[in-house]
Amino acid sequence: MRRWHFIRSVARPTFSRRGIHVQYLGRAFLIMALSGMAYMLSSPSALPQAPQGMEGPSGQQAFNNACRTCHMVREGDNRLGPNLYKIVGRKAGSLPDCAFSSAMKEAGFVWDEEKLERFIASPDELLPGNRMKPYSGLASWEDRTKIIAFHAQSQ
Repeated sequence: MRRWHFIRSVARPTFSRRGIHVQYLGRAFLIMALSGMAYMLSSPSALPQAPQGMEGPSGQQAFNNACRTCHMVREGDNRLGPNLYKIVGRKAGSLPDCAFSSAMKEAGFVWDEEKLERFIASPDELLPGNRMKPYSGLASWEDRTKIIAFHAQSQ
């Protein structure tokens, strides 16, 4: 089979109104279209990819694995621990109707991403005397980052 046999059979020559033979206009168009599709399909952006920094479990899944036993993200849904709805920007130990430790009530800071990262990594290091037992911290920096991003996103 000749090299252009398939393309010639698909892109037959066309004729203009005046009867002048426009020999390979259809073939040129087909070649450009196929080349463009091949280029687009071979580019990395055309292939499905995980978002950067989100390989593995998502922020919600990391939160569920590490925090959901005691905490929820819905407003007013206090469990063993207080709800974490809009935690970023909230004063530590200020949620009404929660039995915070004296260390948490007297913390005197507002939760931000840096404080959350330190607290999730090691609660006793940031606030000695808190009531987060038996939780002693989350070692994975990636999971802590995902959890904090999840909280910021759900604000």
